[in-house]
Amino acid sequence: MRVVAKLTILSAHPRDVKPLVPVARLGASYDCPALIVAVRYASSGALVPVTSKDFRRIALSFPEAVESAHQDHPDFRVGGKVFATLGYPEKGWGMVKLPPKEQVFVIEAEPNVFQPAKGAWGLRGSTMVRLGSANKTSLRRALAAAWRNTAPKRLAAQFDKI
Repeated sequence: MRVVAKLTILSAHPRDVKPLVPVARLGASYDCPALIVAVRYASSGALVPVTSKDFRRIALSFPEAVESAHQDHPDFRVGGKVFATLGYPEKGWGMVKLPPKEQVFVIEAEPNVFQPAKGAWGLRGSTMVRLGSANKTSLRRALAAAWRNTAPKRLAAQFDKI
């Protein structure tokens, strides 16, 4: 059993407590405006690599998410905007579109799984996902953050009530 810490966003309502990402370094502090964060311990099981099929299934599990394509690879959209892509820059990779501050969290937490995209895209939050190194929990959290950041506010608010 391997013990990791998980970063959790805490709000005034217990239903809003949601794990964000595993944190690799204990005691690390992060500048995260408008959020109160706390580190809690959790045990995690063995790594089960994520496949393209898993990525697609998880991406399409969010409300009003649809699959489309551009530049010869699949993408996933909500409200007509891309929140994730698959198979870029090559097979075995995906991309999630995160706010830059959240990108820092996921990359620092799992640098063998997440890395910024090259160039200006990476500076704006496009985050590459190495599927063979990812687990479904981390991928689901990253895709949820990307979906929530891209979805129309009314839809994201409805999703958060579930």
